[in-house]
Amino acid sequence: MTGFVLDASALLALLLGEPGGARVGQALTDSAMTTVNFAEVVGHYSRNGGRDAEIRAILDPLPVSLVPFDHEFAYQVGILLPVTRAAGLSLADRACLALARRLDVPALTADRAWQAIAEQAEVRVELIR
Repeated sequence: MTGFVLDASALLALLLGEPGGARVGQALTDSAMTTVNFAEVVGHYSRNGGRDAEIRAILDPLPVSLVPFDHEFAYQVGILLPVTRAAGLSLADRACLALARRLDVPALTADRAWQAIAEQAEVRVELIR
């Protein structure tokens, strides 16, 4: 059973020791994340000079359940576009929200813009800071 869906900003807050990271740490073993959001985290490390083996050594041990981005998931993410456009949310943001909505659990994020669309997107959002 998954109790939370993590946005990349939430997982990075934990990994980088940023404010809100402790909240993510409390939820980590009970969390899921889309492979799209996971790719954002990998990209952060890669952009900052991390090599494949180093990045895998950091991320692979994490007890987060990864959810693949499949055909049905693509539809659910696309359906959220009109609801999230005004808040400037990305495809990855919508992927996180769609998974939280699918699992009926809160999405953990550091992105305050998500609060403005949470009700309309029919998803619970918990800010980590």
